Amino acid sequence: MDRQQRLQQAWEELSRRHIISGDHAGSDYFPVIKGLLARRDEFGAEIDGYLDRVYGLVHDEIVTGHDRPRTEISFGTSGWRGILGKDIYAGSVRCVTAAICRMYRHLDDDDGLATHLGVASLTEARLRGCLVGHDNRFAGDALARTVTDELLAQGFRVFFCGETTTGVLSAALLKLGAAFSINLTPSHNPLDYGGYKYNAADGGPAAAELTGTITRYAREAISQPDGGSAGNEPRGELVNVDSLALWQQWVRDHAEAHGLDYDGLVSRAAARDDLQIVVDAVHGASRLHIERLLGPARSRLQVLRGSDDVTFGGIAPEPSSANLGGVSRALAASSSRLRLGAIIDPDGDRIRFTDGSTEIGMNQFGALAYYFIHERKGKKGLVAKTVATSNLVNAVARGLGEEVFETRVGFKEFKPVIGQALVCFEESDGISIIGHTPEKDAYIGLLLAIDMMLSENKNLGELLQELTHLFGAFYPDRDGVTVSTSGAELDRVLAGLNSYRPGVVMRIGDRDRTISEVIAIDGRKMIFDDGSWLMIRPSGTEPKVRFYVESRSADGTGHLVAAARALLADLGLL
Repeated sequence: MDRQQRLQQAWEELSRRHIISGDHAGSDYFPVIKGLLARRDEFGAEIDGYLDRVYGLVHDEIVTGHDRPRTEISFGTSGWRGILGKDIYAGSVRCVTAAICRMYRHLDDDDGLATHLGVASLTEARLRGCLVGHDNRFAGDALARTVTDELLAQGFRVFFCGETTTGVLSAALLKLGAAFSINLTPSHNPLDYGGYKYNAADGGPAAAELTGTITRYAREAISQPDGGSAGNEPRGELVNVDSLALWQQWVRDHAEAHGLDYDGLVSRAAARDDLQIVVDAVHGASRLHIERLLGPARSRLQVLRGSDDVTFGGIAPEPSSANLGGVSRALAASSSRLRLGAIIDPDGDRIRFTDGSTEIGMNQFGALAYYFIHERKGKKGLVAKTVATSNLVNAVARGLGEEVFETRVGFKEFKPVIGQALVCFEESDGISIIGHTPEKDAYIGLLLAIDMMLSENKNLGELLQELTHLFGAFYPDRDGVTVSTSGAELDRVLAGLNSYRPGVVMRIGDRDRTISEVIAIDGRKMIFDDGSWLMIRPSGTEPKVRFYVESRSADGTGHLVAAARALLADLGLL
């Protein structure tokens, strides 16, 4: 059997298992796409024609789908996510957009909404307008146009940004003084996901009061035959904008607050012939911005995976250790003394670093950033982190005589300290800084990393080594397991962890550790007598239970991971 015959046979087998001709509801297209991608090494570009055929079916499902979403609409810690065609399709995103419009319509009836929305009336919201963007996901532009059409039909001015990043949208929203923004993205989720992010006038992730309202109204809208669309409204104005230019100006405008001289920084970087910057865009929206972002310093830049690929090459497009391999190899081939590598997720709100020798996740980088802004930029103030984040920054803050604001997972939880905290960050590679925006932003993290290196004339790994010498070493890790239960049932199962209270002894590796403290603001975080800890919580965006651990010794992390898995097994979740 020749190569083409083998490929045709593979196609027929996948199609027979997952595709029912003329029946979108009964078909499942993404297993076919993933099956083809798994054989790219064998068949190369010859699979592209077959991928196009499947994506054609997905597009038709997205455009024509009328069934209810397979999974009920629900906004979690960062918007709403679901499977393209099954959950996320033109009709469902139109209903969610109509739900948002309805929320603004009810401003006059619910005074409590105004505080969270940042506008006082529907008229004000329409005039200030909304920004709409999307990442590189399949049919992103079509879904964004659907959202735009609904907003215009309901009388809102729309600033259309096209493909862009979440962090850029946030800064552009604030620069324009708009009422809200919508970004069609599921962030770092796999290729079969679509998503919908909504930020109110403050530019940050929406408060629970708003996401709960949107969820309720969207579920009502999806049950209406017309999908909850508008009636005869004065049509809004459509304005196309350059969102990155607005982001750049926002950073320049707030240099005094955060201490980053944007134009001076990229000029300094351009002048360093011993500097190499490698950025892996993972085919996401950052590929469109990164050269403009660095301006004259683009001469020091190498971009990896900078093409448009809605399959992300078959990988989960997250800024993970596994995905940093290409960046590390590129840096290893460089003779430059200063080397910075970064990987950015598709909607540009997460970033992870390496200098080619040392990986620097946000657990470490957030602490480095706080120390740098506090000590080198001369800014004083607290630091904010989520409860799943490393305690390295706690040690730094304690050494500097500053406070730590520790909260639930989710960037929206930082709202109480925006404008006070020098750095807000979470272990899942999200960061923002004082004077920027209340939304996580990979680009501000990248500029900050470059500034650190040039100011100290050292690589990030060297800076991290110095920081841990001053404040101690911490070794975090995280993982997760997919589960079949969710909602109240999953909460009931996880309630079995409540028996692990202070004073309880657990076997960690070959030693007994006593729980000294429990933090239950988000899942259950058990801190042991040696300063190590483990935490278990349900994911807010996927059918998963996540666990996080941190040891004070390099060899202790694996023992904590094993202990966390053993707890989940005892609960019947493995």
